[in-house]
Amino acid sequence: MHNPQLNKHGELQHLLSLDGLNASIVRHILDTAQRFVGVSDRDVKKVPLLRGKSVFNLFFENSTRTRTTFEIAATRLSADVINLNIGVSSTSKGESLLDTIDNLAAMHADMFVVRHAQSGAPYLIAKHVDRLHGPEVHVINAGDGRHAHPTQGLLDAYTIRHYKRDFTNLTVAIVGDILHSRVARSDIHALQILGVPEIRVIGPRTLLPGGIEQMGVRVFHEMSAGLKGVDVIMMLRLQNERMKGALLPSAQEFFRSYGLTPEKLALAKPDAIVMHPGPMNRGIEIDSAVADGQQSVILPQVTFGIAIRMAVMSILAGN
Repeated sequence: MHNPQLNKHGELQHLLSLDGLNASIVRHILDTAQRFVGVSDRDVKKVPLLRGKSVFNLFFENSTRTRTTFEIAATRLSADVINLNIGVSSTSKGESLLDTIDNLAAMHADMFVVRHAQSGAPYLIAKHVDRLHGPEVHVINAGDGRHAHPTQGLLDAYTIRHYKRDFTNLTVAIVGDILHSRVARSDIHALQILGVPEIRVIGPRTLLPGGIEQMGVRVFHEMSAGLKGVDVIMMLRLQNERMKGALLPSAQEFFRSYGLTPEKLALAKPDAIVMHPGPMNRGIEIDSAVADGQQSVILPQVTFGIAIRMAVMSILAGN
C-alpha cells in the first residue's frame, strides 16, 4: 500500500507519522539533525536552506513549546515564518479547515506545520494539498489528537542515540498516561524502526489502551518490576485536558504509584537516562530531584528538538 507521506520516488513528501517509515529514512533525519546540533547552541549560525520559502504554523490546539521550536527551527533555516493561532480565527467564523488551507496556499505557502485536536487532520490536509497544489507544498504533523507526534518521536530517538549510541541492546520504559499520549505511540514506532529489542510500557490499567501488546511492547502495572534494569526511562505528561471521567484516583495517588522518584530511579541501570516530552507536572509524574538530577536529559531534548525540526524541514524542501 502506498504511504501517503512518500512521493513516487519513495522520498519524504510530508511527515505525518513514523508508522510505516523505514529505518533508512529515520536515520537520514537523525544524521541530518546531527549536522545542525552544533548550530543549535545560542550562537546559532543561520543556514540559508529555506531562504525564500514560507512556513505556516497552523496550531488549532495550544502548544507554546512545540510551536516555538518549529518557529526557531524555520527561522534558523532562513524561512519566512507565519504563526496563525487558528483556534481564535477563521475556523471559529465557520470557515472549513480545507478552505483555510486553500487561502493560505494561495499566499504561496511552501510548508504547513499542523497541530490539531482531531486525529487524522494532518492526513486530510496532506491529501488535499497533493490533489490541488501538487508536490511543492509539504505538511508536517506537529501532533494530532491521540494519534501521532512524529517530530517528538524523532527527537526522543535522537536523544537516546546521543547518550546510548546503539539502539540494538537497549531496554526502554515508557511510563504513565499511554492511553491519551500521541508521544507514546510515536516513540514506540521510532524505537521499533531503530531496532530496540525491548520496549516496556508502565501504567495503571485505566491509562493503557486495550490491546497495546499488539504494538510489540511488554506491559507492566508496577514500577518496581517495570523499571528493573532499564537503560532509558521516558516519563509522559498526564494529559488532563484529554481525559474524560475519573481515570485516576488523584494526582497524589498517581505520584505515589507511578511518579519517578530517586528511589524508583535506583531500580534502573546506574547509567539510565530520564526523559520527558514536557511540560512537566513536577510532583505528579516526576520528582524535582530527578527532573533536575544527573541522569535527566530533559533540557537537551528541547535543544535536539530544534535540530530535528530543522532536519525534517530541510529534507522536505529537498535539501
